[in-house]
Amino acid sequence: MTVRRAWTRYTTATRYALVEHLRNRLALLLVVFFIPVWITLVYLVIADADVPFLLRATDETLVVDGNHVSKISGAANAVTLIVGFMMFVVTFRSAEFDERLAVAGYPRAHLLAAKLTALLAASALVCAYAVAVIHLYWSPERPVVLWLSLLGAALAFGGIGVMLASVLRGELEGMFCIIMLSIIDMGLQNPVSNPASDSGVMVFLPTYGTMQTAVAAGFGGTLPAAHLLLGPLWFGGAVLVAAVAFRLRTRDRRRSAAVPAPARRREPEPAGPA
Repeated sequence: MTVRRAWTRYTTATRYALVEHLRNRLALLLVVFFIPVWITLVYLVIADADVPFLLRATDETLVVDGNHVSKISGAANAVTLIVGFMMFVVTFRSAEFDERLAVAGYPRAHLLAAKLTALLAASALVCAYAVAVIHLYWSPERPVVLWLSLLGAALAFGGIGVMLASVLRGELEGMFCIIMLSIIDMGLQNPVSNPASDSGVMVFLPTYGTMQTAVAAGFGGTLPAAHLLLGPLWFGGAVLVAAVAFRLRTRDRRRSAAVPAPARRREPEPAGPA
């Protein structure tokens, strides 16, 4: 395959993946309205009381404003729900068509790369919008790092959405898993809703790295830069599972069907009477 043909196949698949996202009107409405409504409610409801937050990478305890840290967790909750929902729906609804393309000879790598490109573009835009909404109520110390932190969470849940769409057979089950995982994750990470958010269990959650780097970016703590990679690591692991599942579903079964079954050995017939 020439480079030009490979590029054409990739751009074609990417274009269709982006069009599928634009057709998902519910996701677009959630982006436009859910993020500002959620962050505004946090601003209006959550108290400004100081709460401790443990930066594990530096073993430093920051005293942060409860309202501001809740804006961070609320933004992370919103982007993970939206991006996870978008990627699950697009992957799930196009699964049958993608399988037919793969069986017909369309390279699986191009199809997967197109979905990941659409995921990255959608995540970058949604997270930038979330940071812009936060700026209406509060000015974080390092907004670009805050954007990168939210991007890691969005990528992690986008990858989880792709994985769930590849391994589950029902749309309702996938939606339920994404919603519950995001709610549990952010509920435990927020020191306002969970005073024991410094528990060692937190390190196993998808947005652990996001909260560590986002709080440091928002309040001027020492930045645990390596934690920015935790979200992409979750993303990579989830996409690997999805790729294996897609490969198994679209493997060529013609060879096994073409192999004849071993001939049954015929037993000699008993000799009749002379």
